[in-house]
Amino acid sequence: MTAPVRILHLHSSFSLGGKEARAVRLMNAFGDRARHVIVSGVPDALGARDAIGGDVSYEIAQNPPALKGKPSVARFEALARFMRGFDLVLTYNWGAIDGVMARRVFGARAGSGLPPLIHHEDGFNEDEAGGLKRERNLYRRIALPAAHALALPSETLEAIALNVWKQPPARVRRIPNGIDTALYAARPDPKAIPGLVRREGEVVIGTIAGLRAVKDLPLLVRACGGLAGKFRLVIVGEGPERDTIAQAAAAMGIADRLVMPGFLDRAYRYAGLFDIMALSSASEQLPIAVAEGMAAGLPIAAVPVGDVARMVAPENVPFIAPFRSEIKLRDALQPLMRDAALRRQVGAANRARVVAEFDSATMIARYKSLYEDAMGRPGALG
Repeated sequence: MTAPVRILHLHSSFSLGGKEARAVRLMNAFGDRARHVIVSGVPDALGARDAIGGDVSYEIAQNPPALKGKPSVARFEALARFMRGFDLVLTYNWGAIDGVMARRVFGARAGSGLPPLIHHEDGFNEDEAGGLKRERNLYRRIALPAAHALALPSETLEAIALNVWKQPPARVRRIPNGIDTALYAARPDPKAIPGLVRREGEVVIGTIAGLRAVKDLPLLVRACGGLAGKFRLVIVGEGPERDTIAQAAAAMGIADRLVMPGFLDRAYRYAGLFDIMALSSASEQLPIAVAEGMAAGLPIAAVPVGDVARMVAPENVPFIAPFRSEIKLRDALQPLMRDAALRRQVGAANRARVVAEFDSATMIARYKSLYEDAMGRPGALG
């Protein structure tokens, strides 16, 4: 039997967010064909490991070289030494870009012993949500030629990679995020969301998001506060903005309509309990929560961010607000609130589109091909 592929993952954090969920989904798909070593730039942020399958061989690196800190030859050399012995290195987002720079500095020499590296960019946090930083753009331009490829989920990021980071088209690979759409066809568990009790005539507006400032959930609360009609707002997620969101609901007089059950895994168990999926983020690319709502047969009401308007079915496009505003998001929600038949029509179109365009089987096949091509080992990952 061929020896398993040895893969090093350099993560800015290994909490269970979008990029981590995708990385784990790929690890599970590769099964015993690969062995993984995971570095988290935040040592205690390891929540994603709970989603790794029991047949996957992995370890969390103990005392690895620092991913963050002042750039220095010594730190880059330590990172380069750490990469040796692996067949493939995968780096994720700005927080792991120094792994790419280490390969740029020490991988050019013949016989360096450094494996191929693929860098993944999934979007921006609060520090770049309002605009890209010039110094980071320059740093990426310098570092990224060391990568075999730059993997991105969205057309928005692809345009940034080509036009701002000046990467050649041959190196840029856009692979849309995918989910197991078949799981969402089943009837949801009516008890899957603690605290949610459906009342006669209420429309359930839901969102799935970390409670972080970049998700701008108070904007969603304010938008819902202006709606006419009975509704319940469910925000699934956990994070530091919980009190801020609750205060916004109190200020709008809808505290009794807000349900915040905390983080819940396996969204296919409960997404179908919503009537509408909403999104208020200041920064997204190709958000998994939108795909999950589409797979559950829901209409999407959202602010215009990332690729959301291109993700949804044409029937749903009128419910993507023209610009970021609580009033415009309210106006996108209101017609869906009033019309159950419209919700069903738009939701069915979204379901068909997500099955065709964003299923996990297609995503896994494309990443598998990319990783095997980087190593020059076709078929190595199954």
